[in-house]
Amino acid sequence: MAETNSHIKNLAVVAPPNSTGIDIIVVGCGYGGLSCAIECKRKGHNVTILEKIPEFKVLGVISLGPNAGRILQRWGIHDRIWPICRHVNNLILHNYRGDIVREQPLPLPLWGAYGYDGHRAEMHEVIYDYALSIGVDIRFDHGVDGYYEDEARGKAGVFVKDEKFEADLVVAADGVKSQARHYILGYDDKPRASGYAIFRAWFDAKEQGVDKDPLTDYLCKDGDSFYGWIGRDVHFLASSTRGGKEISWVITRKDDFEISDSWSFPGKMEDVLKVVDGWDPRCAAILSKAPSCIDWKLIIHDPLPTWISKTTRVMLIGDAAHPFLPTSQQGGSQAIEDGVTLAAVLQMAGKENIPLAVRSWEKIRYHRVRHTQLMGEEVRNKWHQSKPEDRGESLDMPRPEWVFAFDAEAHAYGVYEATAKDILENGYQLPTLPA
Repeated sequence: MAETNSHIKNLAVVAPPNSTGIDIIVVGCGYGGLSCAIECKRKGHNVTILEKIPEFKVLGVISLGPNAGRILQRWGIHDRIWPICRHVNNLILHNYRGDIVREQPLPLPLWGAYGYDGHRAEMHEVIYDYALSIGVDIRFDHGVDGYYEDEARGKAGVFVKDEKFEADLVVAADGVKSQARHYILGYDDKPRASGYAIFRAWFDAKEQGVDKDPLTDYLCKDGDSFYGWIGRDVHFLASSTRGGKEISWVITRKDDFEISDSWSFPGKMEDVLKVVDGWDPRCAAILSKAPSCIDWKLIIHDPLPTWISKTTRVMLIGDAAHPFLPTSQQGGSQAIEDGVTLAAVLQMAGKENIPLAVRSWEKIRYHRVRHTQLMGEEVRNKWHQSKPEDRGESLDMPRPEWVFAFDAEAHAYGVYEATAKDILENGYQLPTLPA
């Protein structure tokens, strides 16, 4: 193994280009894929991203916790990303009747780092631009048709149309419908209906008259804001960004849908308003301001038994490995942690020990990811089972220190040596689910 006794000195340090000699293909240009490629580049690996869509395009809303924010700050992009995010001091939470049940403080920075909440496309573009600025090779219109490994040569690769791309390691960061899942598992991992779906929307406050309606103007008249309503089997969150100029909302409800090839559809406003029939009239007023919305069915995958192939040259990260529910607010953050951890352990292991690095990476990440997934289920359940008379801190969105104070890069440097030693001495074992 490469020397690791000076790992603290490597924290946030940019290594010389291609200094490790490790060639990596990343499949997918989402948050996980981009972050993995950026950190691999910074750690001295040679990396190429292959993305199936013809050009850069992302939609939706995302929340990145301070555990991801500290990484973005190390990249030096805080000043670009902070102005396009929501800036609020608290979440004002109501029961379905409109009574305030909790005003949860949301201080930032928290444990030494900022979190970022905002428009997924705008935040993603900042990260994308940074990747280009440091020389990450991103190739659009390169949809992967298949994977292969050559254990004898220590290589892996992908097929793209009539071309073959080869590297020392292939990282599949291509989301919940990842083709690499079947390659790694040897069977189709079938998603299950979660029993829940969300409607979501993002729109201009002034264009839609939010500032003129007394049932909605509080969202934008004093800058950014964050409001929520909770009731039986439903929770509704509405917020504003850019000084109250843009509005976003998301409402989670029960939905006994059947699994199909697509999980996202244009929403119907009459269906949205039925969800809040009998609720605080401010809810319907906010929802009806949206010119359109998306109906997103929430599917779940049982935890995978492994995220790495038998020869360890193809692996899954982010949603391809471990999809998250929106209530966790950690899907993007954990994908970033995946990439940061992988880049660091590969740097410490060296090119001759890539299989050991990949197995160590899985051992380092598996339980932490699962615990954060379960946190998202707990938030949804407590809000959806709340009674109108419930009050206080028990209704808070969780912001635990073990999640937000975590430094994935420092942790990887700190635990890799012991983790690798354990695998060398006791053999690799498939991860087990936490009790």
